[in-house]
Amino acid sequence: MATRYDPFQEMDRLFGQMLASDRASAVMPMDLFRSGDHYVLNVDLPGVDPGTIDVNVEDRTLTIRAQRTPRTEQDVQWLAKERPSGTYARQFTVGRGLALDAMAATYTDGVLTLTIPVAEEAKPRRIQVQHGESAATIEASHATA
Repeated sequence: MATRYDPFQEMDRLFGQMLASDRASAVMPMDLFRSGDHYVLNVDLPGVDPGTIDVNVEDRTLTIRAQRTPRTEQDVQWLAKERPSGTYARQFTVGRGLALDAMAATYTDGVLTLTIPVAEEAKPRRIQVQHGESAATIEASHATA
């Protein structure tokens, strides 16, 4: 039976272990999809300074960090303060079969987009079956034996 290989199968285990109270201050919602021969990861990072975004790959761990600086006005009486500030971080353990050295990252309108190509050795390929007179001779000799 053929199975489809998903290199992101082990993703998100570190984030899943965080306490519920910590999640409210460090949420990085994401979408992940495959399009042709590459994966696309969209991470919502509204209000972060683009200069603080750090995407790092070490071995098979992909780490994304960003920072939203808190407002520090003097003589302000806050009536509501729900927008979290501080450092956002998320780690993913990715499987083999991705060309992590060819990953591209863009940040537009509060969304970080990572494009990760599938490695050449992990792409599906068709194996050509050879046939001809030599194959017919071998088949004929097995039939008479």
